[in-house]
Amino acid sequence: MRMKFRYILLIGAVALAASMVGCKEDFLDIKPTSIVTDDVLAQDSALLEDFIVNRYMGVRLQDKEGEGTAPGFGRGFEYALWASVTDEAMYNSDDNTWLMQRGLLAPENTGIAGTFWSRSYRSIRECNTALKTLNKITMSQAHKDQLTAEVKFIRAYRYHDLLRNYGKVVLMGDSVYNLDDKLTNDALFQRASIADGVNYIVKELDAAAANLPAANDNTKWKLGRATKGAALALKARVLLYAASPLYNAGTWQAAAAAAQDVISLGAYSLHSDYQELFHTPSSSEIIFERLYAIGARHVCLEISNSPNGYGGWAGNTPLQNLVDAYEVKVDANTAVPFDWNNSTHANDPYSNRDPRFYASILYNGADYRGRAIETFTPGGQDSKDGKDNWNTSKTGYYLRKFLDDNLPINNPWDVAGTQPWIYMRYAEVLLNYAEAQNEAVGPDGTVYNAINLIRARANMPALPAGLTQDKMRDAIRRERQVELAFEEHRFYDVRRWMIAMDTENEPAYGITITKNGSTLTYARKVALDGRKFEEKHYWLPIPRAEIQASGNKLEQNPNY
Repeated sequence: MRMKFRYILLIGAVALAASMVGCKEDFLDIKPTSIVTDDVLAQDSALLEDFIVNRYMGVRLQDKEGEGTAPGFGRGFEYALWASVTDEAMYNSDDNTWLMQRGLLAPENTGIAGTFWSRSYRSIRECNTALKTLNKITMSQAHKDQLTAEVKFIRAYRYHDLLRNYGKVVLMGDSVYNLDDKLTNDALFQRASIADGVNYIVKELDAAAANLPAANDNTKWKLGRATKGAALALKARVLLYAASPLYNAGTWQAAAAAAQDVISLGAYSLHSDYQELFHTPSSSEIIFERLYAIGARHVCLEISNSPNGYGGWAGNTPLQNLVDAYEVKVDANTAVPFDWNNSTHANDPYSNRDPRFYASILYNGADYRGRAIETFTPGGQDSKDGKDNWNTSKTGYYLRKFLDDNLPINNPWDVAGTQPWIYMRYAEVLLNYAEAQNEAVGPDGTVYNAINLIRARANMPALPAGLTQDKMRDAIRRERQVELAFEEHRFYDVRRWMIAMDTENEPAYGITITKNGSTLTYARKVALDGRKFEEKHYWLPIPRAEIQASGNKLEQNPNY
């Protein structure tokens, strides 16, 4: 991660010699050198700032979380992306994702979803420690205000992650609890209402935005840190969620106004090239991102997700469910939904599709690193007939989005993986505005403008005039699905819209392509069997260990 870190080191020989001075009974009575105490932080402003910077990351609590560097927010750039527990993709080698796809999630068996609660609350405690220490330390008031705002943003982001995964959360305030505290206050385990959680997050983000800079430069390793725009964009997302049917804890008017506040900053614009956006950390579209540097070992997307014919591991393989969402361009002014019942579409399914399809998904015939992808059988190099066939995609597709052709697939460690992971970008803000404004007042000109800006960047026709509110709602939802594919939005979108009982109970489809001479035939198949979603899955279960640690005072989500 392109951030500055300081480490406290103590030479072993000196530590051992010092510990042996005095009585034998004091030999083990030493302070661990791996822990930075509050007193030390309060005496060193530079060390405290480094401590705050490190709060952009979390502790690694589970296998396959990161590779070398610590995880950040969400699942970005880990082996199994969050997309692979949605109708966007499946993770080819499972890695505790299939149980979620199959509706087997339980408090005792949380799959890759098991660390959100503990990592978020650990980070919140660390943020509270930083705020407590900032009150004691000597530094300029302006710098203290900015660092305080930064910590409030990080803490709010963690609460937003808890809110969107679990619904009701425990609000800790500014308290810092220790293991030896006598936790007799039952309020510590009381989950606030969703509305109270939303209001708390929004208040914290307003406070953060007031003292965060408009932009960060590359001095003192500030790239990738919070800005005013990041705080306002996160506020807009939280208020959009709050107004949605699942949350029912806010208004569409408030959500639209919050998104408009970000737009009115005039600080962001859409990157001209959709595919290159995800390789460009300095893009004007990016509002908040995680940055990596060469030598900081972490998951390299190219080897993790490329086709088996290239020596890749397949990884997060797109589902036909997502492929079918990309429209077909009839001409410069018209686009229509893809339809398997249309013989023109079914016999040539990859022609004239929304350009974001070609930028996001590797399909049979796609140009990739000097040759065409071959997922057909028999004989396709990227099918089960190719080399390393244990890594063959089960869906018939491979991930394209995020992958950088200038980075190596084989032996990428400490060389590849330099692209950013984008947490928030301007296109999301435009989509948030369009959705909220359409729900608040209907499909007015500002709704059309926001969506058509995004479609124009993708070289897609503008939406047809005269759409009803319902038709515009459908158009906006499809636009979110294809524009934000694989970026950790779909999981939460289908839940907050309360359409997951439909979308997540659809089979996980792939494609079978059979070659006979020069003729290809296409047939949908079920790539992962047993896909299932129940009403209780609208929220994640709180891990059983957390319930037990509270003395069973912490309320579990319904029906788990």
